[in-house]
Amino acid sequence: MTEQPKSPTEVEAHGEPVVFVVDDDKSMREALEGLLRSVGLRVNVFSSTAELMRATLPNVASCLVLDVRLPEVSGLDFQVELAAAGISIPIIFMTGHGDIPMSVQAMKAGAVDFLTKPFRHQEMIDAVNRALALDRKRRAERETLSQLRLMYESLTVREREVVALVSAGLRNKRIATELGINEITVKVHRVHIMRKMRAQSLAELLRIADALGIPRGKPERI
Repeated sequence: MTEQPKSPTEVEAHGEPVVFVVDDDKSMREALEGLLRSVGLRVNVFSSTAELMRATLPNVASCLVLDVRLPEVSGLDFQVELAAAGISIPIIFMTGHGDIPMSVQAMKAGAVDFLTKPFRHQEMIDAVNRALALDRKRRAERETLSQLRLMYESLTVREREVVALVSAGLRNKRIATELGINEITVKVHRVHIMRKMRAQSLAELLRIADALGIPRGKPERI
């Protein structure tokens, strides 16, 4: 029975990305470690997925170079386990026994690349750089969404109702009617909303509302 995958432990990040390599072949681990370090990348190597999940993993941009054939849990099965646990990390698969159905399965499940051994050094370096770029983007988007959520939570209940109705395209007079308040009060709420949400325009406020998944025309009650 394998250990349940868990999210990387949050430790001091320093912003330096890291590549995790999992392969039960010691010579391959050492070769990949040397290759990736030679281009200035930080690398942690493991002989199994269980060993990886027992480690303290830094909370930084990262990717996983994963062998398909591993003892106990295959790379493809581990990909499924990570997804089920809600753990997002770009994966580069490598195998000496790859076939088309296997590669299709991996790519459909979100793998960045599927490399067949022996692969050219540059192929691996390029794949890792793509994977790290994807993870940087994902982390930046997650941080932005977190900040937007905090700003949204600073709104009053009434301001959230106004946001929902504004998002639905209603004008101030109609919003006032819907909420049973006067039009001047709606305008005041909108000024407060724009300031709290740091929105410079109505279009920007609408993009924020969409990013947060706020139902248009359905005021959120809390």
